[in-house]
Order: sequence, then structure tokens, then C-alpha cells
Amino acid sequence: MSYSTAMSYSTVAPPSTSFINKTTTTTKKDLGLSAFSPTSPVSLQRCRRSVSKRICSVMAPSERRPATTGSVKTGMTMTEKILARASEKTHLSPGDNVWVNVDVLMTHDVCGPGSFGIFKKEFGQNAKVWDREKIVIIPDHYIFTTDERANRNVDILRDFCTEQNIKYFYDIKDLGNFKANPDYKGVCHVALAQEGHCRPGEVLLGTDSHTCTAGAFGQFATGIGNTDAGFVLGTGKLLLKVPPTLRFVLDGEMPDYLLAKDLILQIIGEISVAGATYKAMEFVGSTVESLSMEERMTLCNMVVEAGGKNGIVPADSTTYKYLEGKTSVPYEPVYSDDKARFLTEYRFDISKLEPLVAKPHSPDNRALARECKDVKIDRVYIGSCTGGKTEDFMAAAKVFLASGKKVKVPTFLVPATQKVWMDVYSLPVPGSGGKTCSQIFEEAGCDTPASPSCGACLGGPKDTYARLNEPQVCVSTTNRNFPGRMGHKEGQIYLASPYTAAASALTGYVTDPREFLQ
Repeated sequence: MSYSTAMSYSTVAPPSTSFINKTTTTTKKDLGLSAFSPTSPVSLQRCRRSVSKRICSVMAPSERRPATTGSVKTGMTMTEKILARASEKTHLSPGDNVWVNVDVLMTHDVCGPGSFGIFKKEFGQNAKVWDREKIVIIPDHYIFTTDERANRNVDILRDFCTEQNIKYFYDIKDLGNFKANPDYKGVCHVALAQEGHCRPGEVLLGTDSHTCTAGAFGQFATGIGNTDAGFVLGTGKLLLKVPPTLRFVLDGEMPDYLLAKDLILQIIGEISVAGATYKAMEFVGSTVESLSMEERMTLCNMVVEAGGKNGIVPADSTTYKYLEGKTSVPYEPVYSDDKARFLTEYRFDISKLEPLVAKPHSPDNRALARECKDVKIDRVYIGSCTGGKTEDFMAAAKVFLASGKKVKVPTFLVPATQKVWMDVYSLPVPGSGGKTCSQIFEEAGCDTPASPSCGACLGGPKDTYARLNEPQVCVSTTNRNFPGRMGHKEGQIYLASPYTAAASALTGYVTDPREFLQ
């Protein structure tokens, strides 16, 4: 099947074809020259280099005020509405720069120490954070290691949280037994959701590029750097530019051999790793509505691999049910207006999609899993914020159960959080006669599920569990496959869904999961 049959897209037609219209100009420029047919009446001319340097006039900055003659003619997208509310504006447009009030700031052991250092340097050694209950600090990256500097990072988090009396610090002291640390959670993006820090309509910033995962809850969530985080720690505000929005309409019944990982690999393969640079990616359609919260998290998790500023899914009954009992903070969801302007709209018929992988060394190097059946692999890794959630392990167990066979390559399992680890050992897999994931994994010959953390997703210290320390070929449920990402610079990583990863473990080759699921 060609990719063109799996997906078709259309550009949202602007109200006018005139290049005088600013919005129209932006839309057509973004699409590039390939968007114009050879017979297009539009002509592009080179600008003369000799331009006058004489200043004719200077425009004084003026405050943009809402229309007084009636309602604003142009609607707003979800992302624009959230940022408008957070900046106390009545209307925002892409390109506007606004000071945004932050609802939640998250940091972890890799970026926390640097953010705290900037905070103290700029606000004073004895300064207090803006709100101790809106800061969430989660050690998760380099945890189960003997690396002294990595261990010291966690100590710095602990000292800062004690000094600032931070309410939400998920500490770990006993590295030998993670279960002896009741406060320890694991991977920050999954823990944020499980602990009720993700809420519709809010602004969540984190010092990690995959903070965009939380957009699954209908909120604005994006990654920021240490300098920005240091400023937010002291003020609770950040200057943000409003991104334009790309809309992805996913319709059709989801085949039982596909997961959200296949959907996002299809999208990234279609638009490239730069296709959504500093743009919001809004996901709608019947397929999206049918996804569980964890699957929606997978979808939003990898928007940054397309360059996206944030990913977002409209909140619905699935969202509200997930949040029950997790948060007592009131929230107010927002939805895109009927007249909202989208830079581009893409449409996919998911019923025609096949299982995919991203070949080395880029997340947009898309291929059908069945086209890679001759690729011999050395190992399989199931884990991370992308592919280490409870439903991801349930999916892998489903494939192992259906096959009744043992894996042919080392298969490493790293639950994202302590709760996921407990689920792996306690929840029965549907159709298994009461067996848990851990029992099925053991029967299939997988490695024992490891302590919850980011693990080998981003390499880490040499003694990190399942790290690629040799130039091996790995099928992984993680999010990036750049050279050196999981350790060795010559390692080859094939990104895949938990279905495809499990199927590949059973054969020793990249394998389409339909071999076992149909």
C-alpha cells in the first residue's frame, strides 16, 4: 500500500486569494513553493538589494484592543484561547507575544539543578519561589546508577525542595529498592498525569521537551529551557509567542493491530521532523475520540519530534473520567471556535493505515513494518514516556499471549512509573485466564521488569539498565532514534509501537504484528 492511500490532506482555503491579506500570505508561505501549481498566476520576483536606508516613519507601539462594534470576527483555536486566558487577553492571534501566567512548572534531576542555580543567581540566594504548590519536581532520568554526579543531581533537588518547602517532590533515597520509596514515581510525563497535575485549559511548562505529552488533557503544555524555568520559579510568568495551529483530523475505525504510536509515526513521516516547527498540533476526529487517555498521551508525546510547540486534544468524557479522584483543583476546558483559523488541515483515514516503524536515524524515516521484515535485530526495548505506560505493556503482553512462543532476542521492559510497575504485576491481561503481564513476560522469556525510570531511552551513564553499549540494532517503543540516543553512536534504533516491538522480539527481525494478531 502506498502512503498516499493511507492518508490524504487538504489545505484550509483562505477567505481571499489576495497576497495583501496577511493571513493568506502566511498560509501560502508556510506551504512552500510546492504548494503552487506550475500554472499558478502568482509570480515571484527577486527583491532588489539596493534599498533606501532612510527612515520614512516609525510606528509607535499601540495596545491591541478588542473590537467595539461587535464580536471579534476571527475565532480562536484551543491553544490561542488557553494562552489568551492565561495572559488575561480577550483575543490572541498567532505571532502575538504575551506574558503568560503558569499553572504548573515541572522539572527533573537533569535540568532542576541548573534551573535552581539560575533562580538563585537572578532572584537572590534567599529568594522564595512564586508558589510552592505549583511546582512539581520529579527525579526520573539518571536514577538507578552509581554515577556520583547523577546521584548528586537528586541530592540538589532534595535540598532545594526542603529549603523551599515544595509540596510536590517525588523523592527517592533507596536506590537499591525503589519500592522502599513511597514518594518516588518515575517518568515525569506519566507521573504528572497519574498524580493529577494535568488539567484541561491550564498552562503546564516543564524542563523537558516531551512535556507536550500533557496536551492530551486539553491543556497547553510545552518544554522550556533552564533559563526560562529559573524565571518562572521566581515570577510564575513567562513570555511566550502564540503559535499558529496545524489541525490533524483522524477518522475511521482503528484496526486492532494499530496503536497511537503508529498514528504519530505516520504524521511525522508525512510532515517531517521540521513540519510543525513552533506550531501547535491539534488532534481531532472520530479516531482520536476513541483513544484512551494513555493513547492520547502517546499521540501528543511525539509532536516535538515534528518540531511542534505543543500538541493538544479536546477534553471530553474520557478525559473527565480519567481525572476523577486525581485532582481537586477546578478546571475549565476550552475548544476551538468554528471560525478558528488553522494554518493547514491534514486528514487521515486510519482504517487504511498499516503498522509502521521509523528507521534509523530519524523519527520521520517512516516505513511499513512489513517492508523491514529482513532487518535482523539484536534486542527489543519497551519503556519510556512514549511506550512504557500500563496499556503499552498490556499491548505487548497481548502479542506474546497470542503467539505462545518465546522471544528470540533480549527483551527489556522498563515501566514508566511505580504505578505502572504495580499494574504489570497485578492487572490481569484480557483473554489470558487471569494472567498478569509479568507472568506472560516471564513465560515468553523477557527480562524481568526493571525499576521505573527513563532508563535507556536517552542513553545515560554507562551502567544504565538496557543501555546500548555496543553497536546493536534495537526495536524500541521510545521516541527518538538519532545516533547515540540510546547509548552507542553506531547503534541502530527502529521506533515502533508495543505491538510491533513485541512481534519483533518473537522473530528476531522487524515484524508486522499482524503475523500474531490475525
